Amino acid sequence: MKTDSSEKKLALGIPKGSLQESTADLFRRAGYRLSFPSRSYFPGIDDDDITVVMFRAQEMSRYVEDGVLDVGITGSDWIIENGSDVVEVAELVYAKSSFRPVKWVLAVPEESDATRAEDLDGGIIATELVETTRRYFAEKGVNVKVEFSWGATEVKARLVDGIVDVTETGSSLRANRLRVIETLQSATPRLIARKESWADPWKREKIENIALMLKAAIEARAKVGLKMNVPREKLDEIMALLPAERSPTLSDLADSEWVAVEVILEERVERDLVPRLKRAGACGIITYPLNKVIP
Repeated sequence: MKTDSSEKKLALGIPKGSLQESTADLFRRAGYRLSFPSRSYFPGIDDDDITVVMFRAQEMSRYVEDGVLDVGITGSDWIIENGSDVVEVAELVYAKSSFRPVKWVLAVPEESDATRAEDLDGGIIATELVETTRRYFAEKGVNVKVEFSWGATEVKARLVDGIVDVTETGSSLRANRLRVIETLQSATPRLIARKESWADPWKREKIENIALMLKAAIEARAKVGLKMNVPREKLDEIMALLPAERSPTLSDLADSEWVAVEVILEERVERDLVPRLKRAGACGIITYPLNKVIP
């Protein structure tokens, strides 16, 4: 059933499968609570204005374009594969196990003589990403037969001439003794909207609110907050150590010889920075995780 642009209800699609758990965690950190009833494709959410449906990422953009959903999360790869005419509201750089884009790669068995796409001319390629793969080989002038794979594509690499498969870390390809010879494209999750829903003021504001909070939750994953007390005479020295995006917050303490400093940092610099701050004279140092960072 298509969504009604005048109805004060937003139909949201979240991906079922490999991204389901990480998507639910992202929404939780953004302030939305999702619940997943057993064997149901309709998760609950603690927002009466939103209804949630689970679809596979591969078909999400089609359902958004056709009006089954107002908004959904899918990969940029599937938007391109389906040729969907939708509004890309936000890029959401999160994945199953990392914060890197996934890649669609052309891979062959380790024992194969192929080192480039041209070496597979006349062969068979198995993949889920059929149309994109066909275009890729056609642009190179390489004649191959592209067959749709219903999953477990790595297993088929030794039954056909090569595969085009998605990889996040490369571990599955290595486990199956496969070698990447070319990368077709990178992909990241996107929050997409139906054009008619984006044109509706109420729905657009609701979608923009979701995008803001999801991006804030992603931004916070790699950052921590830091608080410390600093002798006023050491303030300039300690400020010079801080790799802050913006000026730290300074607050006077009851003892006029001391200043409280608070700043947001990249988590990866915390372990090296804190000892340096301590040696420079800071004390009462506290670091804490962040739920959301809104620029």
